[in-house]
Amino acid sequence: MEGMYIIIGIGVLLLIIGIGMYNGLISKRNNVENAFSSIDVMLKKRYDLIPNLVASVKQYMTHERELLTKITALRGQAMNPNASQTERFQAEGQLSSSLGQMQIAVENYPDLKANQNFLQLQASMNEVEAQIAASRRTFNASINEYNNKVEMFPTNLVASMMGLRRRDSFEIAAVERENVNIGDMF
Repeated sequence: MEGMYIIIGIGVLLLIIGIGMYNGLISKRNNVENAFSSIDVMLKKRYDLIPNLVASVKQYMTHERELLTKITALRGQAMNPNASQTERFQAEGQLSSSLGQMQIAVENYPDLKANQNFLQLQASMNEVEAQIAASRRTFNASINEYNNKVEMFPTNLVASMMGLRRRDSFEIAAVERENVNIGDMF
């Protein structure tokens, strides 16, 4: 009889451990999805600001019109609901780079820099860019925790039964890691 209680106890303990691993994996997966949604919220905020910023800058930046057209096109690509996560991240990375180029080009327009509306938009854009960077860091931290759970023993056994696989972190394109040559932008 004692042996039966031991077997039942071991079975209950294994069941509790299995439930804990399952719940831990679900929690990590949900954290990744929440972090990705946070990036989306910040990107939406940025995309809402872009048309106002472009309109403010447009009258001053006649010869940078190509850059403004590129920013508008990238905004559309990044907001495309049919694009994959990777495609959206690529477009968003290019958009970040282009917005940085526009900020540098603005230095050529002292009247624009003094315009109150532009200053407010520029401050808002800087704040949103900082929030996007923070959201990316949170997303990558969530991905790291998730991937650790999915790949480490013994939770990897439960993860494979659940069909959970490793997910990619947000990474910028190699070209964006290079130093910016400001002279080429003018």
